[in-house]
Amino acid sequence: MSLSDWPLLGSPTVIGIGNYIDIFTDPGYIGAILFTLGYTALATASIFVLALVLAAFLNSTRRGAKFYRIAIFAPYVVGLSTASLMWVVNYNDQVGIFAQALRWLGIVDGPVGFFDTPLSATLAVTFMIVWKFVGFQVVILLVALQSIPSSVNEAALMDGANAWQRFLFVTLPFLRPTLALLLVLSVTGSLLAFDQFTVMTQGGPDNSTVTMVMSIYNTAFTSFDLGKAAALSIIMLIALVVINGVQLRLVKGSEK
Repeated sequence: MSLSDWPLLGSPTVIGIGNYIDIFTDPGYIGAILFTLGYTALATASIFVLALVLAAFLNSTRRGAKFYRIAIFAPYVVGLSTASLMWVVNYNDQVGIFAQALRWLGIVDGPVGFFDTPLSATLAVTFMIVWKFVGFQVVILLVALQSIPSSVNEAALMDGANAWQRFLFVTLPFLRPTLALLLVLSVTGSLLAFDQFTVMTQGGPDNSTVTMVMSIYNTAFTSFDLGKAAALSIIMLIALVVINGVQLRLVKGSEK
């Protein structure tokens, strides 16, 4: 299908790699690909680092640990579209908590537009995604942390290793399989981003937050070009396989 000119209503015509040439010479598609890759890097790194820090903190905390775990995990049970709608309200200039807080603190006087620029829109969506998904990764990391034999840490402590050395040379090696799994899940979810940007930004401002999946959807069901949509899907599949393959290879290499 990706090698054909395939209208929604009509017969397909084989055009070879014409769809791929059109995609890689169209600024709109190139922008969607680059934005998706950039957003994937930002969201994955933000969730990954924060989850690791929170998991390490909760693993060493006894007082109120159960409450913190429930509070951190709770956003994960909210549907993505529902969470996106909730945060659209939170970011609203008139009734949103963030705009009201900024005005109350005297940081701004006029209207606050969280979706007015490409950077602010991307950061606003990323903040919501971190809020929603970090709890899931924290719970998985906590299970992995608690499975590390205490005797290993005790031996490292007796050898004079400080907290940072124990984390770097004892904890991280035990966590590598779990970290690899979480990276694959996070990268895959970020590359397939659709709901959050459709609900929160609609691809704006000026199509600057259009993702690859949004491009596939618009190409298939707005432009009715199934062949080009299929070509975009193939490009996304290749990106998923390559990026996740490189990640797993790096993790395996670091284990040797």
